[in-house]
Amino acid sequence: MISIIIGSESDRKIAEKATAILEEKGIKYDLQVISAHRNYKKLDEYLENSNSDVFIAIAGLSAALPGIIAAKTKRPVIGVPVDVKLGGLDALLSIVQMPKGVPVACVGIDNSQNAAWLAIRILGLKYPELMDKL
Repeated sequence: MISIIIGSESDRKIAEKATAILEEKGIKYDLQVISAHRNYKKLDEYLENSNSDVFIAIAGLSAALPGIIAAKTKRPVIGVPVDVKLGGLDALLSIVQMPKGVPVACVGIDNSQNAAWLAIRILGLKYPELMDKL
């Protein structure tokens, strides 16, 4: 399963681009709205109890969400920077400039579709039948 976590409701329209692909391909996902700054305890609980194989984290501005998730799990995290300010470059740089040992894959600004495709490829390593859906 894939977890999609957005930092706020304003990111939902970006998330829906990814969920449309996952629904079309019949892949289970769980979409949550959890702010890394405002609801860090809820985020901790969610990550601790999640059985997801891959996380897609969609965030703008400081875009801390993908990095915080990556710091708290060993499972793959894909960050989607959102164009909120500065053309999304602030979010992009926050996601790609992670410290060594805390990797986050990063797709293009607002490009949650590629995050969904990458998540499917990652899951395909464990579930080869998913490769036919690419």
